[in-house]
Order: sequence, then C-alpha cells, then structure tokens
Amino acid sequence: MKIALAGKGGVGKTTISAALIGLFAERGHRVFAVDADPDTNLGVTLGFPSHVLDRLTPIIELKDLIEERTGTGAFFVANPDVRDILDRHAVQVGSVSLFRMGGVKAAGTQCYCRENAFLKALVSSLVLGDKDLVVLDMGAGIEHLTRGTASGVDLLLVVTEPTCVSAESARTIARLGRDLGVPNVRVLGNKVRSERERRFLAETFGHDLVGVVPYDETVAEAALEPAVAGPSGPEPALGVLRGALRRSLEDLYPTLAGLAGGPEA
Repeated sequence: MKIALAGKGGVGKTTISAALIGLFAERGHRVFAVDADPDTNLGVTLGFPSHVLDRLTPIIELKDLIEERTGTGAFFVANPDVRDILDRHAVQVGSVSLFRMGGVKAAGTQCYCRENAFLKALVSSLVLGDKDLVVLDMGAGIEHLTRGTASGVDLLLVVTEPTCVSAESARTIARLGRDLGVPNVRVLGNKVRSERERRFLAETFGHDLVGVVPYDETVAEAALEPAVAGPSGPEPALGVLRGALRRSLEDLYPTLAGLAGGPEA
C-alpha cells in the first residue's frame, strides 16, 4: 500500500510520517520512505546516521539521468522507465529504504515538471509485496498535489492542527486529493490539547477524521536532541516516537492499513 502525508507547514507532518514509518517497520513491513518535501528532514527525523544520509543523492540533482529518461526540449516523457533507479539512489537502515526529492530550485529557474514526472514514475514503479509500504512525506501546502505527485497512492492522510487556518488548508488539500482520484482521503488531527479542540476537529471534518494525536511536550523536547539510529533500524532521540506519539498511532494502524488496502496484521 502507498500512503502520502500532506498538510500545512508546521503541523507536524514529518514527525507523524516518521512515527508511522517506525510503527510499520515494527509490524514487519518493508517501508519505502519518500522525502518529497524540498525541505528534506525526514531522514534526520527517522534517525538515519549522517554518514548514511550523505550517500543519498536527491532526485533533482540527477539532472543527466532525468533528461535521459524524460527527454529534453519543450516536450518530455510523462511516464519514464525508472525501474532500475531505486536500488541505485536509495539508502537503507533496517527495513526502511529512503529516497528524497531534493531541495528548492532557485527563484526564476525552471519548474519541477520533469522531476515530478520522475518521482511519480518512481513511486508507481515500486512492485510491492503484501507487507510492503510506501510512505511519502509531501511538501508543505498544495504544490505537489497541483502537480499530481500524489496520484497513484492508496491513501492521502492530511495532517492538521486544531485551528481554523490549519483546518482550511486541510480541507483544500483533501479536496485536491479527491480531484486527483486518490481512493481514500482522510484527516489526522495533531497536537490536540483539549476536548474542545477534539470536538472542533470532529465537527469540522466529520467521518473524514480518522483520529487525533494528543499534544505531548516530550515530542517537542525530543526535537532539540540529535536523532540516532538503533540496532534494528531508525529510531528518534529519546525514543519519543516509540513512546507517546507512536502509541497514539498504534490504535489507528488497523484503520490505516484497511484504508490503504493492506493487511491489518
């Protein structure tokens, strides 16, 4: 199954992505983690060692390879053959393989059209077994959705804080996801501090709200510590994502697995 996470900047999308990836890995899944956010932080949040991340070449830096597969000039191949790319341009710790889109282009330069076509083809080309997952940590906002990067996923999980501004962004992202034809679009509330905030999310999103993650000060404190890799795979500093945050997501696992069409084991 293939899951994309999106949301307004600052809602904790990358932290949730890392926690889900860790949870899925613990459940015996092989996970392909895709850092599709130009502000590439997923590898650090997962706890991949710096010497491992240093070996990871961002997709947008594969200029010659992208042009070779998508063509040059005004027209390009929208569905390039990329089946050989993942093994050559991903890094692995434990059962988690990571590859990333790359940084932001300079102002006034060309758009991401070729790179997005390349990324879409990469995700689509993954041949998954019954216990394999793809988790895409999308960039903040809606650019990736307007370019169709999330098309082909089984579940779009929109992360939101319990505020009017964040909720409005979440509604826009959810609508774009449905317009792309994503089979399942759901909203996950994050940093929920009170019953009032929980009710706000429930009233705003109704049946689209798949769950809420309570605010936990230790998660914020963990962000101040360097991430480290554990013996069985990537683990965040202080084990926080293994603790409070991951316990919250543990209850959601059967629902998310079912929505994405995967096993509920």
